[in-house]
Amino acid sequence: MKNIGGRVTSLDVAALAGVSQSAVSRAFTPGSSISPAKRELILAAARKLNYVPNSIASSLTTRRTNMVAVILGNLDNPFYVLVLKSLIEALQARGTQILTFTVPNGGSSDNALMRVLRYQVDGIILTSAQLSTRMTSMCHDRGIPVVLFNRYIPGSDASGVRCDNAGGGRLMAEALLLAGARSFAVLKGDPKGTTSQDRLQGFAERLLEEGIPRSRILELEGQSVYDGAHAATLQAFRDEKKPIPDAIFGINDTMAMGAMDALRGHMGVTIPQDVMFGGFDNIDEADRWPYRLTTISQPAREMVDETLKLLDLDNPGAEIEPGIDIKVPGKLIWRDTIPRQA
Repeated sequence: MKNIGGRVTSLDVAALAGVSQSAVSRAFTPGSSISPAKRELILAAARKLNYVPNSIASSLTTRRTNMVAVILGNLDNPFYVLVLKSLIEALQARGTQILTFTVPNGGSSDNALMRVLRYQVDGIILTSAQLSTRMTSMCHDRGIPVVLFNRYIPGSDASGVRCDNAGGGRLMAEALLLAGARSFAVLKGDPKGTTSQDRLQGFAERLLEEGIPRSRILELEGQSVYDGAHAATLQAFRDEKKPIPDAIFGINDTMAMGAMDALRGHMGVTIPQDVMFGGFDNIDEADRWPYRLTTISQPAREMVDETLKLLDLDNPGAEIEPGIDIKVPGKLIWRDTIPRQA
């Protein structure tokens, strides 16, 4: 029965419920094989004894901590806040907890990974751009899978799940071309990030295929953030330094919004009559007035589900397959910043 002056253990619960200690463990493990009646019997005994499972003690037995680390690189982009929420919901539903770490925008994840490894996590999800091959190998040697979210690192053994960013860029180019645009500006993000590069590449390639000269595709450094895009737009077009193009594509929605506010607030530009706008990500703000931004929607929940499949948390000790690259198509969301053609 209950240890006087000590912590209640699973043995105490097993004795009161008249079951084995392993049955107690299964009762507190989501998805485990145990009948509803026996689970309720054990939970009732646990409530009577005020028993709470000790995850640290369990990890010593199973060599699993039921913890996954998520390394975030750009919390200025609301899309990754949505991703974090989806990851928390999906992992907690299976009894797994999240440890979060951040790195500076555009910075290396290696230092964060060294901090992660102190916690003996069961897997690592990385949304920041830079990761050395050495660190990936160090994690894999310890049996810890590393999955890249919405990016890939050429030459890395880390597997990843990403939106088809190049395909999304092409979709946006086609929408703007269909609406009659013939001159363009692109607000770019992290120059080291494959996400930004792929979106720009897909967008530009589709325009070039249509016969748009490269000289009519102006590239601006938006730094992946609202303020950076706002400043870059004013610097480029204020005082008539350059003619405002027919259309502006923000590599993410946040930059598109920064540019929209710069042109409307400081230059009296009307959207989409004077200039059309496209974004990427489909964050919640994109659907709100005064933006109503036409954008590419990333299937965040589907990408999260594919990421968890790659982690394969239910099969500890399974061989880690290197270099898997899963691309999920995005979807064009029509709103008010590009006129819809009849």
